[in-house]
Amino acid sequence: MTPEPHSLTGPDDLTAAPPPGCPAHAVGPGGLHRLHEVRDLRALYRRLREEHGPVAPVLLHDDVPIWVVLGHAENLHMVRTPSQFTRDSRIWTPLTDGRVKPDHPLMPHFAWQPVCSYAEGEEHKRLRGAVTSAVATIDHRSLRRHIGRATQRLVNRFCETGHADLVDQFAEHLPMAVMCQVLGMPEEYNDRIVQAARDMLKGTETAIASNAYIMDCLSRLTARRRAEPTDDFTSHLIAHPAGLTDDEVGAHLRVVLIASYEATANLLANTIRRVLTDPGFRAQLNGGQMTVPQAVEQSLWDEPPFSTILGYFAKEDTELGGRRIRRGDGLLLGIAPANVDPRVRPDLSADMQGNRSHLAFSGGPHECPGQDIGRAIADVGVDKLLMRLPDIQLDCPEEELRWTESIASQHLVELPVRFTPRPQQDVKSQPSHTPMPIPQARAPWDISTLRDPAPSADPSPAKAHGTPAGTPRPRTTAAPRTLLEEPPPPVRETVLGTDTAGRPDRAASVWQRFLRWWRGE
Repeated sequence: MTPEPHSLTGPDDLTAAPPPGCPAHAVGPGGLHRLHEVRDLRALYRRLREEHGPVAPVLLHDDVPIWVVLGHAENLHMVRTPSQFTRDSRIWTPLTDGRVKPDHPLMPHFAWQPVCSYAEGEEHKRLRGAVTSAVATIDHRSLRRHIGRATQRLVNRFCETGHADLVDQFAEHLPMAVMCQVLGMPEEYNDRIVQAARDMLKGTETAIASNAYIMDCLSRLTARRRAEPTDDFTSHLIAHPAGLTDDEVGAHLRVVLIASYEATANLLANTIRRVLTDPGFRAQLNGGQMTVPQAVEQSLWDEPPFSTILGYFAKEDTELGGRRIRRGDGLLLGIAPANVDPRVRPDLSADMQGNRSHLAFSGGPHECPGQDIGRAIADVGVDKLLMRLPDIQLDCPEEELRWTESIASQHLVELPVRFTPRPQQDVKSQPSHTPMPIPQARAPWDISTLRDPAPSADPSPAKAHGTPAGTPRPRTTAAPRTLLEEPPPPVRETVLGTDTAGRPDRAASVWQRFLRWWRGE
């Protein structure tokens, strides 16, 4: 006879202590594991799946009990069934009975806020509708162009040195630069706002001051867009018929900015690290068997930006994964363990190209509305970085890489790399490992678009082309071509004459264009 599974909140919710050698050695009352004291959460989740199945009891800080949902199907059921589970923590039993204190370390994750992420019913429709509509106004072609230019600017900062830390100098900056542009405050992007966002997420002693700095930026943005709306996310959020107040606008801007920043920074770092440390993965990219978007999607399966989301709460007594869940119980959305559920991924070494059924962006009514923005930042950022620095290599042994791990996420501390030093490039040009020099400013009257031709052995080149000697030619200010540069492609030439080898005559082209301009043709 199989005994009935016990409830997490009942007095009899005891489990056996882990056997010797278990990687999850941090054990609390009732033999439950303290998630915040475990060094290897992946190993713990595997152990819990073996011992408890798809839903397992664990402990948070201060030995607060909660369920962690490990199964892919069980997680999907939880996020897609708002009649049974909610994100409104005000019904959480440990909170209502005082076991969760106001200074609990995870209170910023659990505390109810007037944003769509915590709302339900009609209020959720009102707030989520405004956010979704604002996201829908984003022009993705312009977005990708801006991501490309932001990538070029960041790479220009370190490309001439031959070494860099791609976490501190790239992955943590690119999402913030892009999101500041999307929200409508590109002037606020700088090192300080990146550091403030990072500080908030670390929960340091200065986290409150960092949060105040970011909220001040967002409050000023809201006031500007109330007075002078433009075509950006914030303006469309304010103008939505839902009629969000300034406080609601600011709260949603904060959620969008910080969630997008943290998730995309982790996604960028994880994808680049995989390229640098997995020869087979990189070979597939270089050989064309896998595109960068497919590489990003594989990373979302194997190393999702958020490993869990805190949290969901049972609105009624129910059952999930064979466990009896009581009203008021809390549950963790287990993204990382669900993505490796043996029932959906029996072979973890198999690639998941073309499969987007992972839970990296959650699901159901609270599925991330900006997931395509995160994908675009990672796709374009990784692609253009590798085009600029094709010989990039990890600059330390792989085993020396370090992460800061929490219940919610795993963040790569640094990613040192080395590469052949390369010149800066024009941010508006397509990235290349053999770039043309950055063009210099031209005089207002200069209408030419081509470079001066290479010097000829003939002291009178004009005669060779049938043009009277001494005829003035328009001056160009661009730098002469170096030996490392490829000649301009034929499509840039105007067919106005050929030289003795049958090639387009550049000098004649420039001269005849000047004559047409002079005649007003």
